Amino acid sequence: MIDALTLAVGLAALALAAWCGFAFSRDQSTKDWHFIGMAVVSLLALVQLVVGVVRLAGGDEPEQGTAIFLAYLLGSAAAVPAAGFMSLAERTRWGSATVSAGAVILAVLEVRLYDIWGG
Repeated sequence: MIDALTLAVGLAALALAAWCGFAFSRDQSTKDWHFIGMAVVSLLALVQLVVGVVRLAGGDEPEQGTAIFLAYLLGSAAAVPAAGFMSLAERTRWGSATVSAGAVILAVLEVRLYDIWGG
């Protein structure tokens, strides 16, 4: 994996978590700007998914196994979009909390992906 991309996804996810956490603390639901932030973070995770699949197709192998690497890679690509869809159903401050939690989960998945690859 590309270490800089993993770091960028993790930091962007933490920034999104802080931003939505701040909205939660101010009793605000997710707004359009939050969804733009979610789109940026999701795009970074999607780029990482493509890079990971290309690296696997090119013959590179993660230290801890391909199946678990793919599972974490797919989970990281789905974490923020899933939280975003759940926040649409909950248009209160708890929608912001859901997105914040999903972004923290993505950051943790990034650390785990780094470990699985052999970082």
